[in-house]
Amino acid sequence: MRFKIWFCLLSVLALSCTKEVKTKDSLLEHLPPDPTLVIKIQNLSNFKSELKNNSFLTNIKGLSPYEGLGGKLDNLGYVSTKATCLLALYEVGKDNYDFVMVAPNHPDIFDLEKVTDKTVETLTYQNTSIVKYTLGSNEIYSLSEGKELVMASSLLLMENMIRTKDANPINPTLRRLYGTTSPNKSATFFLNLNENPSLLSVKEDKTKKPLSEWVSLDFSANSDRVSLNGIAMAPDSTKNFINLFKGTSPLANKTPQYAPMNTQALISYTFDDYQVFAKNQNTYLDRTKAVDSLFNTIEEVGIVYLNNQKVVMLNSFGTESLYDFLDSGKTSSDAYQGSEILGVQDKNFLTGAFAPLVKDFESNFCTILENSFIFAQDIEPLQTVISNYKSGASFTNSTVYKTAKAPLANESSILFISDGSGVDFFAEQDLAPEMSESIKKVDLDEYAIASQLVSDTDFAHFNILASKIGAVQESNTVSPLFTLELDTDLALDPQFVKNHRTNKQEIVVQDQNNVLYLISTEGKVLWTKQLDGRIQGSIQQVDIYKNGRLQLAFCTNDQFMIVDRNGEVVPPFKIDFEGGNLNPLAVFDYDGRKDYRFVITQGKKVFMYNNQAKIVSGFTFTEAPSTILGAPKHFRMANKDYLVFKLEDNTLKVLHRTGSERIKIAEKINFSANEVYLYKNKFSVTNTDGVLHQIDTKGQLTATNFNMNKDHGMYATSNTLVFMDDNVLSIRGKKVELELGVYSKPKIFYIHDKIYVSVTDIQNQKIYLYDSQAEPIAGFPVYGSSAMDLTDMDNDKKLELVAKDQGNSLIVYKLN
Repeated sequence: MRFKIWFCLLSVLALSCTKEVKTKDSLLEHLPPDPTLVIKIQNLSNFKSELKNNSFLTNIKGLSPYEGLGGKLDNLGYVSTKATCLLALYEVGKDNYDFVMVAPNHPDIFDLEKVTDKTVETLTYQNTSIVKYTLGSNEIYSLSEGKELVMASSLLLMENMIRTKDANPINPTLRRLYGTTSPNKSATFFLNLNENPSLLSVKEDKTKKPLSEWVSLDFSANSDRVSLNGIAMAPDSTKNFINLFKGTSPLANKTPQYAPMNTQALISYTFDDYQVFAKNQNTYLDRTKAVDSLFNTIEEVGIVYLNNQKVVMLNSFGTESLYDFLDSGKTSSDAYQGSEILGVQDKNFLTGAFAPLVKDFESNFCTILENSFIFAQDIEPLQTVISNYKSGASFTNSTVYKTAKAPLANESSILFISDGSGVDFFAEQDLAPEMSESIKKVDLDEYAIASQLVSDTDFAHFNILASKIGAVQESNTVSPLFTLELDTDLALDPQFVKNHRTNKQEIVVQDQNNVLYLISTEGKVLWTKQLDGRIQGSIQQVDIYKNGRLQLAFCTNDQFMIVDRNGEVVPPFKIDFEGGNLNPLAVFDYDGRKDYRFVITQGKKVFMYNNQAKIVSGFTFTEAPSTILGAPKHFRMANKDYLVFKLEDNTLKVLHRTGSERIKIAEKINFSANEVYLYKNKFSVTNTDGVLHQIDTKGQLTATNFNMNKDHGMYATSNTLVFMDDNVLSIRGKKVELELGVYSKPKIFYIHDKIYVSVTDIQNQKIYLYDSQAEPIAGFPVYGSSAMDLTDMDNDKKLELVAKDQGNSLIVYKLN
């Protein structure tokens, strides 16, 4: 039936948005009347990210009927706003659409500074100024209307708006739905289905009635899933499809239990009262017909698609009367695997009784499995159903069903689930030839498509889903969780940070344009923040208010900053340093009480701030005798604090909290690029000749020559020492020879009472992971082009890692 159309609706809407990277906001009153589609965008940045990084939307963006519209929408990529905005599509001719966008006006809303192929001119219509932008082959028109900026792809639409100003009626159903949108979603779609717009590319059929009058769908997407959730409304006076289920309650759908594992698609309709459904059916079909008590026990009509053939199921809570009726008029009887297959006398038995749910179907044969009557045009599909059911190979055990059903409600008035081949079949039946052929060229084999309608008092809950099919993961494997493409190349290796609200881990990363991103566990960009410079080293998390709410602290080249959970600066923590050249930020928490000391080093200078962003007056080491290398370190042993600074003159400074010298180290060390670590209760650092120097708390120095090259890598914890020298990884003295390559420094992680050691071959883009015994972790190496971060991101006792993927993308893997 037409649920395939609503899936296509999703595809179309999402496609349109994908092309645009848009931004629009304003009130409904600004729009011309009779839009086909209205999109309320509440978070443009998130919406862009969701559209750009979703694999399904990327797959379908080439659908041919919308190329013209996509071209028009492309130029809205220059629009930028943080406010809620609206985009509306209008049908201005057969298969021809233009848009109107309304957004709160501000100086930088339409930034064309980097556009070279452009012309700008001012037109006048009825004493109103219209600005015309010609960008390449496309034109956009704009005018200021109070505090809002209105933009359109058509001068005719703009002139119509001016002529009908203050007289643009708003559909009352649209107005009602507009107020029900979720503020937590990036966008909401409002579609006028009564107009049967060519936007849906539906075949012309005057006998078909739309699903409802208007639908409102909140949009959400991550890298592998698109979902639209909302409501459909139809007044009592209309003959919309959803009114067939008015006055009935949805039930759990049983059709998937009887459908075979290899089902292409299925549709299930449920109702708890056949008599009510039958009366709605008479109204819908505009007929007067006595309600047949034969079907009083029927509570579900299911249609299953197998190898492009249909099987229709009637699920019942009592089979006796209907079985007696079929048995008394049977034309044949055959047995298959212990089940009887009856020949049915009236081939229009179902189309007559259950129109419009069942159409174009001859009920020639029937079998009964438990309380389900199953009909087919030929015997073979019934044999497939019987054999699958008796061997336990039902559709409920398929990955398509499990993927599609997981986020949906347990009870449905209408449930549609399909794999890629089922989509092709529905497209050929219900869509215009051009759209049907275009869909067949799209590879949807990896996706499960689902729609669900749950009838309520005077409306219906409506859900649409397109998701990558979730494969059953084998243990000891590593699988990509998601990838995320940014606007430009990464400048900072991605790292995990904790979300104090959910206790899960999220991802921060900075790109080459100095934009900082916070990314959710599902691969959505939660926010972006433009910084003035490149972050030095890694980002630290702190709780400066001691209330469990975490902030991000870091240094750029010339600033020390702390930003909160929403990416806003925490005043007064935005401190500028003239001359720049800052080292990475060091954060000391001496007693674990969150009385932080933020240590910023610049050349020889040392600045130590407290939680109020004030200089700590008692710290005396404000200037070193030589330039400071990297971030200083804080170690605690036997209730004593040690602050360690590496200096360019090859000296190692070990200080008290106050800044006075705690340990005097006379020997000079030609430091390698590695940090100082506390290993076996000794300060441990290597020189450029590969010699490990260790200093105890009395200042005694020992040296061990490991004969490593100048560019070796080192990492240590209290009891584990790891080196990376050329292509040899050494873990606690055990050596592993890897492929020839260019390797990152090693890194140690201690998670769930287990040690992990990682290193990345930057040249060959491979990430390796080993345990403390130098044994490889199953599933590695995996693809990646930077040092990785490792954590249990979602608290399921299974680890995730994040690393740079391509130049402008990151990738997250899950260890199963």
